[in-house]
Amino acid sequence: MQPDLAPRPLVIGHRGAPGYRPEHTRSAYELAFALGADAVEPDLVATRDGVLVLRHENEISGTTDVASRPEFAGRRTTREIDGKPLTGWFTEDFTWAELATLRSRERLGALRHASASFDGRYPIIRLRELFELIDRAADEQRRMLRMVAEFKHAAHFDALGLPLDELFAAELGAAGWGSGDERLIMEAFEPTLLDRLGARGIRGRRVFLIENSGAPWDLVLAEGRRAPRYDDFVTERGLHGLAGRFNGVSVGTPRLVGPPPKRSPDATGSPLRGAALVAAAHAAGLEVYTWTLRPENRFLTAGRRRGTARSGYGDWAAEFGEVLATGVDGVFVDHPDLGVEARADFARAAE
Repeated sequence: MQPDLAPRPLVIGHRGAPGYRPEHTRSAYELAFALGADAVEPDLVATRDGVLVLRHENEISGTTDVASRPEFAGRRTTREIDGKPLTGWFTEDFTWAELATLRSRERLGALRHASASFDGRYPIIRLRELFELIDRAADEQRRMLRMVAEFKHAAHFDALGLPLDELFAAELGAAGWGSGDERLIMEAFEPTLLDRLGARGIRGRRVFLIENSGAPWDLVLAEGRRAPRYDDFVTERGLHGLAGRFNGVSVGTPRLVGPPPKRSPDATGSPLRGAALVAAAHAAGLEVYTWTLRPENRFLTAGRRRGTARSGYGDWAAEFGEVLATGVDGVFVDHPDLGVEARADFARAAE
């Protein structure tokens, strides 16, 4: 393995390279590294038999062809996920062998026709396959490549007897990654899960994902209406409270650029934004990541949009540059080549 010479901020292929291939497929991950990504981010959910698979959510009707498979029609059901009812097909109702028969679809296919043109070509893959893919790509490219593993709905899976931290530790060992290392970053919206990963002795950076509104579901379950809201964690006091517990925070781009998000009536403190948030986190010893940089008008702030087509590219370079100027340590992108280009442009401008 070559020494870590990755420039900053890290460019992280968000679920691979879904701007070009259906998210969470082998092709999307391979393309992400080919386009220069320093890391890729899988979302982790569990099967009935305890296999960690790569899907945006445990409900898979929008990312696979399961709805068109008559043999699984009877699996359609309604579950409560993080306090809200959701109807569809859920990974925890399938074995890995059953899920392996499905084919992937691009979640944003209505917006990304090029990526959606590959619908049905690729199977679902499990976490173990991604470990192997990263090892192989790192050897071929002779550079350190990372995984940013996101754990989805940990409290939900706990209630089903499928603890994600335990399953992940087993997968690490089976993949030959031991208890983790500098290549590994772990993130979750539920801080309890991150604490448990640390208690298991899994090395690697642990990053607390902070939504634009609401409260962590695991804390809501434990504390009810007294649970701290996400806004409370991005005050100066909140950030210092995370120091020493976690290695970083990851926030949505609305906390960094664009108009301030609306404050909920019961939010307390003064949530920080933009470069002030990043500076305060750094002062507390925390890294800062942000999600997700996308070039389409649909996702850009109003002043950066060009034309009327939601799928058209706006002035993504300016918006990406504005995000980089806040001093973030890592950016999640759906088009890794654009993230690499924006980073290079920002570095040249700073010289």
